[in-house]
Amino acid sequence: MLGEKHDLLHELPEYKERIHELKISNHHFAKLFNEYDELDHLVRRCETEIEVHADDYVQGLKKRRLALKDELLKILQAK
Repeated sequence: MLGEKHDLLHELPEYKERIHELKISNHHFAKLFNEYDELDHLVRRCETEIEVHADDYVQGLKKRRLALKDELLKILQAK
């Protein structure tokens, strides 16, 4: 759905506490989290036509966002 929020707290609410903990204690996680958040914000701006970019550029952003989400989820699930 266009303009839908995909931030990690909406996508993975069951990991809310773990996300907070890792953002503080794991520099790599925090960096990936910030990159994911920035990409999600940019994608939403494109989808709501606040910014206009070529479709292939937006699709590339979405693919990168998904790859980051997968990487972040692996870190969240690691014990």
